[in-house]
Amino acid sequence: MKNIIKLFLALALILTSANALKKDDIKTQMSQKIDSALVILKNKEIKKEEKAQDIMNLIDDVFDYNVMARIALGKKTWKSLSSEKKAEFVEVFENKLKNSYVDKLELYTDQKVKINDLVPYKKSRLQLQSEVVGSDESYIINYNFYKNKKLNEWFIYDVDLLGISIIQTYRKQFSGLLKEKSFDEMLELLKANNTQK
Repeated sequence: MKNIIKLFLALALILTSANALKKDDIKTQMSQKIDSALVILKNKEIKKEEKAQDIMNLIDDVFDYNVMARIALGKKTWKSLSSEKKAEFVEVFENKLKNSYVDKLELYTDQKVKINDLVPYKKSRLQLQSEVVGSDESYIINYNFYKNKKLNEWFIYDVDLLGISIIQTYRKQFSGLLKEKSFDEMLELLKANNTQK
């Protein structure tokens, strides 16, 4: 089960292989991008690191890592940081997410992905509902979008896997660490973990 969840996390990142999106294009473009992302995964001629880079190049523009990092850290801690520390944390958090994804690439075993509905979510947000279909089981993955009003585009700020929010999971992890460590100590720990990958 643990490996399945890890695989879904990897697929969750892969499925968002599009640029930031207009509302009316989200479902169509996400559906179109799935096939190309899965082709990369299925290609046994490409090394794991190359697959990772190819997919990373696709996903960077659709995730708002800044918003994700801010939510994961929590409002109180985020507000207490200088602009430099915020930027440093966003970079470390983004690397953590990407490292986690790269580690899970080998878990892919020909699952298929079905995009279902795009529905209103939490008043002003949208949720793209999808399903990972394996040979034995199927699982729900939901992508949560918010609208960046300045850009008039939609970005992913969270992914729910099996009903569990990735960002809320990190938030609990960081909250626990901050009970035992200062922010700087936690940041150094995250940096050290990233360099071990």
